[in-house]
Amino acid sequence: MKHYFTIFAHEVRMLLVSPSTYIAGVAFLALMGFMFTGILEQYSTAPQVDSPATVFFKVYFLPVIFMVPLLTMKCLADERRLGTIETLLTTPVTTTEVVLGKYSAAYLLYIAFWASTSGLFYILKRFAGDPRLIDPGPIVGGYLFIAISGLLFISIGVFTSSLSRNQSVAGILCTVILIGIIFGGRYLGSVSWLDRESLAPLKDAVAYAQISQHFQDFTRGVVDTRELLFYLSGTVLALIFSILSVEAKLLHS
Repeated sequence: MKHYFTIFAHEVRMLLVSPSTYIAGVAFLALMGFMFTGILEQYSTAPQVDSPATVFFKVYFLPVIFMVPLLTMKCLADERRLGTIETLLTTPVTTTEVVLGKYSAAYLLYIAFWASTSGLFYILKRFAGDPRLIDPGPIVGGYLFIAISGLLFISIGVFTSSLSRNQSVAGILCTVILIGIIFGGRYLGSVSWLDRESLAPLKDAVAYAQISQHFQDFTRGVVDTRELLFYLSGTVLALIFSILSVEAKLLHS
C-alpha cells in the first residue's frame, strides 16, 4: 500500500480542478441553505417539536442522491473510457491501491461538503439569541451519521463507476441503488406480508438495514454497534466488488 497516498493526493487534486466538483458543491450548499432557511421560517411562525438540527438532517437523502453520483461517477468509468486504467496498472501500483485512493479522495470531499454546513449552525447561534435552538445532541449525532453512512454511499458510487465506461450510466446506476437502499428498506418495513411468522428472519433483516431508523438512533444519541457493522461491512463488500470488477475488465480487455 506504499503508493496509496500518491494516488490519493493525485485524485484530490483532480477533484479540485474538476467542474463537476464545483457544480456539486454550489448546488449542495444552495440546497442546504434554502432548506435551513425554510426550517427557521417554520420556527419563527410556530413552536416545533424537533430541534432545527433534527429537521435539517432529516433531508440528508436529497444531497446524498445527487452529490454522491457526481463525486464518484468519473473515478473509474472515465479511466476505463480513456484507456488510462490499463496504463496506470502497468506501473508499480495495485488495483487495490487505485480503488482505495479514488474512494478516499471522494469520501474526503463528501465530508468537506457536509462540514461546510456547520457554518449554518454557527450563524444561528450567533444571531438567534436563543440557546434552545442549538441542541448539541442532534447536531453531533447528525454529523456522525453523515460520516459513517457516507462510507457506504461513496463505496457504492465507486462500485457503480467500476461497472461501466460511461460515467452517465455509472451515475444513474448509483442514484438508483441509493434510492433503493434508502427508501426500499423504509417501504419493506411497512408492508403487511412481512408480518407472517415464516418471514420473521426476513423482517428482522429488513429492520436491521433501515437507514432511516439508523438516522433516528444517531440523532437521539444511540450508537448501536450493529449499525456500525452494517455500514462498515457494506463498505468493505462494495470496495471488494469494485476491485474485482476492475480486474475482471482488465482480464477481458
